[in-house]
Amino acid sequence: MSTRRTPSVLVMAKAPRAGTVKTRLHPLLGPDGCAVLQAELIRHTLEMTSSHGLRTYLAYAPGVGEESPGDVILPGVRLMVQRGENLGQRLTSAVVEAFADGAGPLLVIGTDAPTLTRDHLTVALSSLEHKEVVLGPALDGGYYLIGMRHPHAGLFGIDAALWSTDKVLAATCAVAAEEGLSVELLRPLRDLDTPEDAAALLADPVMPYRIAALLQPTEAV
Repeated sequence: MSTRRTPSVLVMAKAPRAGTVKTRLHPLLGPDGCAVLQAELIRHTLEMTSSHGLRTYLAYAPGVGEESPGDVILPGVRLMVQRGENLGQRLTSAVVEAFADGAGPLLVIGTDAPTLTRDHLTVALSSLEHKEVVLGPALDGGYYLIGMRHPHAGLFGIDAALWSTDKVLAATCAVAAEEGLSVELLRPLRDLDTPEDAAALLADPVMPYRIAALLQPTEAV
């Protein structure tokens, strides 16, 4: 018997634990402020995906111990723990698990692109009606979204040293080309990783208010 597939989104996120998240924003917000920001980024992302009507998975990286993201979890969100030594392995594990649960097509996103909207998800799902892979380029050379109709785990098999560099998107596109997969690129968006990103996003009229309110400088501790 074949498994019924459901259009889904998989959110990859670190649990909001002070000192382990958004570390490049410590000079602006401090460790505690970054943990609060991470919690709001997760909450905002889950609200956005759930309001779209998509089945939503949250794969979180707990760091020390097995703490979960706590009260940022919304009803109906399916929780899983990230497993693997590097981001590529963690993505592969989570994607395979989601597809085994009946997801498909599947969009994989993080929580670092606060101007990502339901419209972007709609466009990505439409792209997967005629392409095998869709990618949302981030301005830093990575991607804020990757979508697929089938679990093409090879897309996450790039050199582990390239993760978190400006070569991620190019390397992923190269893998897709090697595997003969058709790809469509979405409109680029900015990730929120550095104080410079924060300044640029605060000037963006579509920046969510609750996130913008947390990006006001405080004395780092």
